[in-house]
Amino acid sequence: MVKIGTPLTKVAKKALLCGSGELGKEVTLELQRYGVEVIACDRYENAPAMQVAHRSHVLNMLDGQRLREVIELEKPDLIIPEVEAIATPTLIELEKEGYNVIPTANAAFLTMNRKGIRQLAAEKLGLPTSKYRFAATREEFDAAIKEIGTPCVVKPIMSSSGHGQSVCKTPADADNSWKISQEGGRAGGGEVIVEGFVKFDYEITLLTVRHSGGTTFLNPIGHHQVDGDYRESWQAQPMSEKALAQAQDIAKKITDALGGYGIFGVEMFIEGDNVLFSEVSPRPHDTGMVTMISQDLSEFALHARAVLGLPIPKVNFYGPSASKAIVVEGDASAVEFENLDEVLSESDVQIRLFGKPFVKGHRRLGVLLAKDETVEKALAKVERAYAKLKWTIVK
Repeated sequence: MVKIGTPLTKVAKKALLCGSGELGKEVTLELQRYGVEVIACDRYENAPAMQVAHRSHVLNMLDGQRLREVIELEKPDLIIPEVEAIATPTLIELEKEGYNVIPTANAAFLTMNRKGIRQLAAEKLGLPTSKYRFAATREEFDAAIKEIGTPCVVKPIMSSSGHGQSVCKTPADADNSWKISQEGGRAGGGEVIVEGFVKFDYEITLLTVRHSGGTTFLNPIGHHQVDGDYRESWQAQPMSEKALAQAQDIAKKITDALGGYGIFGVEMFIEGDNVLFSEVSPRPHDTGMVTMISQDLSEFALHARAVLGLPIPKVNFYGPSASKAIVVEGDASAVEFENLDEVLSESDVQIRLFGKPFVKGHRRLGVLLAKDETVEKALAKVERAYAKLKWTIVK
């Protein structure tokens, strides 16, 4: 029997988010719909989830001692990692002491580090993946490039949203790819993964929910990335029955191995009927923001239900849908969005502005959502809405 007490009282059920970006903001709102008291943590003030949480803490979550201090102060019922850059060994210690880490501390540890999850998938579970090598030094990196061959993809083992990622097209690009990987990782310089370039027809995110009633697969999500960072996504991505069955089998095996309750974003490459495992995130996925318009229960609502031990008897899909990230470039302390009345002039169009407080370089500040009769029409609709959106950089 699941019990939830009144927030801000001694019987409150408390959730602490390690990471307070746009995905954490939606998780916060969904948890609060069930009366959960939410504490948001991130490395800077006024992060999106902090703006709606009951209270917040600013800390470097790679600082294990500081992370422990905040958790011991708050004594949450649930610790919910929402970013990669976390002192996961501290989470493992805390779980042994009785804290509930979502989905598990080991899942957070393995998936925050590309080396751990790739070794689990390819070497322990035998899942099909691209060719890969790890490199901790420049010498090892050069050897990996030579062995894997070019073109290849270079990623820090700890990063997300394309940070530190590049395509090494020829051996002459190795210097630049190494530099990007060392400057762009979430935890600074360090080990990288060199992956063989995969020839694929399309790539998907298969959102997979482990909950008290079993495992639920959502309709596959297709997506387009720029330098490893999501730009558009759509649901449902057309797939053959054979490819879909293989994708679900891969997702079931990797999420069962990670364990715990919650939503997982399982990324895969598809070529014809063949499926290759790429990555998995044990939390809501940025490409899954499309579910805020495509389903009655978004990925965030499903994550909240699952981690609270609540049942998920059915997920209703509303029809072909698309999302487009609003990415702003520049150096600004704030951004002012304009022409929203025109943006929302068509039916079945929605917008979410995340409320991020500054921009340095390029940053995702919102997302546009649309539904229509087909995926192609939904994508065209969201593109039209994006073309109408205007913004002004505030220095």
